[in-house]
Amino acid sequence: MKMYTCPMHPEVQSDKPGKCPKCGMTLIEKDEQSHRGTESMQHTSHTPKENTNHGQGVLYTCPMDPDVMQDAPGNCPKCGMKLVPMTSEHEGHEDHASMERDFKRRFFITLPFVILSILLSRMIQMWLGLDLAIPGQELLLFAIGTFIFFFGGLPFFKGAKGELSRRNPGMMTLVAFAITIGYTFSVAATFLFPGESLYWEISTLISVFLLGHWLEMRAVRGATGALAELAKLIPPSAHLLKDGNVVDVQTSELKISDGVLVKPGEKIPVDGVVIDGESSVNESMVTGESRPISKKKGDKVIGGTINQDGSLTIEVSKTGADTAISQIMKLIREAQASKPNVQHLADQAAAVLFYVAVVAGASSFAYWMFISPQGAVFAATVAVAAVVVACPHALGLAIPTVTTITSTLGAKNGILIKDMKGLEIARKISYVVFDKTGTLTKGEFGVTDIILNPDAGIKDQGELLRLASSVEVQSQHSIAQGIVNDAKNKKLEIPSVKEFKSFPGKGAVGSVEGKKVAAGNKTLMEELKVEIDNLKMEQKANTPVYIAINNKLAGIILLADIIREESKEAVKRLHDMGIKTAMLTGDTQDVANEVGKQLDMDTVFAQVLPEDKVNKIKELQEKGNVVAMVGDGVNDAPSLTQSHVGIAIGAGTDVAVESAGIVLMKNDPMDVVKAISLSRKTNTKMVQNLIWATGYNIFAIPTAAGVLYPAFGIVLRPEWAALLMSASSIIVVFNALLLRRAKLD
Repeated sequence: MKMYTCPMHPEVQSDKPGKCPKCGMTLIEKDEQSHRGTESMQHTSHTPKENTNHGQGVLYTCPMDPDVMQDAPGNCPKCGMKLVPMTSEHEGHEDHASMERDFKRRFFITLPFVILSILLSRMIQMWLGLDLAIPGQELLLFAIGTFIFFFGGLPFFKGAKGELSRRNPGMMTLVAFAITIGYTFSVAATFLFPGESLYWEISTLISVFLLGHWLEMRAVRGATGALAELAKLIPPSAHLLKDGNVVDVQTSELKISDGVLVKPGEKIPVDGVVIDGESSVNESMVTGESRPISKKKGDKVIGGTINQDGSLTIEVSKTGADTAISQIMKLIREAQASKPNVQHLADQAAAVLFYVAVVAGASSFAYWMFISPQGAVFAATVAVAAVVVACPHALGLAIPTVTTITSTLGAKNGILIKDMKGLEIARKISYVVFDKTGTLTKGEFGVTDIILNPDAGIKDQGELLRLASSVEVQSQHSIAQGIVNDAKNKKLEIPSVKEFKSFPGKGAVGSVEGKKVAAGNKTLMEELKVEIDNLKMEQKANTPVYIAINNKLAGIILLADIIREESKEAVKRLHDMGIKTAMLTGDTQDVANEVGKQLDMDTVFAQVLPEDKVNKIKELQEKGNVVAMVGDGVNDAPSLTQSHVGIAIGAGTDVAVESAGIVLMKNDPMDVVKAISLSRKTNTKMVQNLIWATGYNIFAIPTAAGVLYPAFGIVLRPEWAALLMSASSIIVVFNALLLRRAKLD
């Protein structure tokens, strides 16, 4: 028996030809696959291929409930509909686009028959002053109504079956229930008792539902499509370096330690480390960093980013599910699957609304049929309208559409949300606690001042820095590197050193241009018997490095952990938002106070041991503060977990930080401001959607039940009820879509 498989997904096998359910490629015979694989290895020219989600995993979602997502096909646990891939690039896929096309097709096919049923209705003819009576008119209306009922209503019957099979009745069940009531009443009026049927009302109702769901699914697809767009960042092929040759292979075929060539203008296919070449890389689509990042040998690169102006050779370090893109997608999927507390409330209300709709329909029918008799047609019309208008779909969509867009908007800005509950709390933050080193500061020393000894004969600061750098260039200590980097930044020529000797924990000594140069701390100077007390300095938060030439103090170089330029702005913006700030550091109190003063911190915790950081968080919490902790996600794990909102900063490609609810890919404190801003904007949209969805039901259900009829003669017909219901869902989705335009500042 012949077996067919996918060239890109060999685990996909079938005994019939067709298309791959993962990527849409045509299945080929198994023996043909090996031939094609060999053939592809012989081609070295880049050929365009479908930009599919190779090696990254396909996500499946429900067309009607976008908050339902999983990495395997199946049925929606809410409505029972078949889950579809979150991509829409392959014509043969049963995805959101094909579901849209199905509703659109049924709408346009039934539309002429709907118009005909309207024209044949005796009530419509009476309203328009027409007389289009034809023989067998009722039977023709029955035939037209039956076709529209079964063909147009089929998607709703399928959805209702799924909902009922899971004992979770919802919108589809209500729609099916309403049109079945109307159709059954009309059939009875045609064959069992004489009376006005509801064929044109039910036909119009189904038509409006088809139109509404078509438009709604277009909007929902716009809300959920961003995650699929992230998957498309990975290019389908890569230039593998093999035996000295460049061979084009599928990205999914790359293995760890493979060498890959990335040409200017191409996407980097996979996470790796640069082993040759130098270029700048645009990482904005992954990290949110707008400026191109310079890359050279030893630097990490992220798959999906764009190489700009130079060729790079990289060694593959991560593949498949371990890559940054896959991890980001996983975090987004988990975030979208998590529910803020307000969504649990909305879900409960939506579940109750089904029974409210049934009760409203039944009670309104009973009232207008028996208590205040207006005839069976009027009672049935009101009952159907009441059931239809109470569909809870707008309430069900109110929160998921917002959280879906929030997680993808955050990802585009380098803000990864692991749990929506954390983001929900973030809007209430009253205190943000920063770990100093590597968060508010760069974690690397920079020269802040150079003090010369006027009796040493050194002509200027540059001369002292040049001589000191020649000795320090041999050292790997962070303070020594700070001096060397400052000299390099000032384009100073660093002379070679002879007779170099290192004194661990103290400094170093060497011969430079015939002079004995010593660079080190106070202890080294004392051992060398160098007098240092005759040169005064204002130490503040600085670390002094004494420079002696021929055993005489020539000057002092002051260094400090460099404060990030963004830190001052971030603290200022947090204060503008009404949020206090605190700093945690192991530094001495005077050093910590100086940094805190420069940054305008509200609270400074100094000389804090790593294990004591969590106690400082508790201290603030005990005073009634909602506390966010910003740290590196590893050393600060306990305090991140203890805080109300843990924010891991500078994760880079290691985004799977277990201890944090929010992960920031860049080492930029301004992203903390953006994360809180995102939380507040998200909450605003949630509240707006909930107010609309609940307000709509509070107004629409009594109106549909006929409460305005006795006083004003106003009746909400079923087709208008359907239009209102669909419009409310579409408005909720479009309101959520507006969040995509939000600026996080």
